[in-house]
Amino acid sequence: MPTTDGYGQGVPYPVMSDAPNIELAFQGAVNALTALSVLRFANANERSAKLVGPYKPVPGMVTYLIAEDRWEGYQADGKWMLMSDGPWTPLSFAAGYSAQGGSPGWRRKAGGGIELRGRVRRTNGGPLVNTGEIVTFATIPAAATPGATRYFITSTNRTTTGSVTHYTCRVEVSFSGQMRYTVEAGGGEGTTQDPPWFSLDGVLFSPAGD
Repeated sequence: MPTTDGYGQGVPYPVMSDAPNIELAFQGAVNALTALSVLRFANANERSAKLVGPYKPVPGMVTYLIAEDRWEGYQADGKWMLMSDGPWTPLSFAAGYSAQGGSPGWRRKAGGGIELRGRVRRTNGGPLVNTGEIVTFATIPAAATPGATRYFITSTNRTTTGSVTHYTCRVEVSFSGQMRYTVEAGGGEGTTQDPPWFSLDGVLFSPAGD
């Protein structure tokens, strides 16, 4: 019967006492070596379709998803863990809001978690809304949403003509994908004391299911 490699990885190879069957001998070695290599798939759907039955994923398996541009490792708990930071995806802005700088977007972090970046402003260039209401400025897809609404304190900045007495903004990321803000500022609504933008840099949270 075949024996296995000296590294203890379970890769079989034939011995002289085996019945001659070159196809079977190569099949066992190729399948074992493939499972230990980095498997490449067009996307996560193709991976799910291919890794079934006797070729189902096993703990320690590593895959690269081309469309998603990410590396993932299979864990003993039956979940794929992200091994590299994913690509940045731009935010979908609500009407009246746009990027002030820093390419606002989100990405998956290695080991789990969603990271945000960039600065957000009103499209008309005016000061941020300061009426006490919570304003929707963007959305993120369901795959990146938290299991429950998360709250973060982020930075803002003064205008070129005014003098802001507070430099913080509260940002909410809801389980429905809505991203909202409420700003703390020194002046009344629409005055030069209201800040012109807020930052998303440093916001990090776990998506639902992680």
